[in-house]
Amino acid sequence: MTEPTLTRAFIGLGGNLDHPEARIQRAFIALNDLPGTTLIQHSSLYRTAPVGYVDQPDFINAVAAVETALDPITLLDALLNLELDEGRARSFKNAPRTLDLDVLIYGDQVLESERLIIPHPRMGNRAFVLFPLQEIAPELWIPGMGFVKELAAQCQDQAIERLEPALP
Repeated sequence: MTEPTLTRAFIGLGGNLDHPEARIQRAFIALNDLPGTTLIQHSSLYRTAPVGYVDQPDFINAVAAVETALDPITLLDALLNLELDEGRARSFKNAPRTLDLDVLIYGDQVLESERLIIPHPRMGNRAFVLFPLQEIAPELWIPGMGFVKELAAQCQDQAIERLEPALP
């Protein structure tokens, strides 16, 4: 029996309702519990101002690296189920949320479907993604965008606060 091929994927985590720090910590554990998936590393937690709809609490954000045998769409579906488990409601665009999980990068794949675009199309100009990603993968190349550390340097004007060091 052949072993499944594992792909390194990076997941963006965020939330701003109902104890988001605890929800993100639970999400790290839940990522490791997904079928055929192992949590390799995660960033510290970061506090950031909301983007888009600004009349809401600050967000807590992080990034996780996983190795997974799940294909990108199956991984997306698993993440959406984790969001639902944490009470995620999609009332309007950029609404406050209990937990938001995004597939940022999936190996070196470039994918554009109705349900999923990889790399995540807006990650290259958002400090709340790039700073946590830079913490765990500073030399990472984002297809079509550039190196994480160079993209993060272009976001220095965006307010972001590291809350805690990552746990081993």
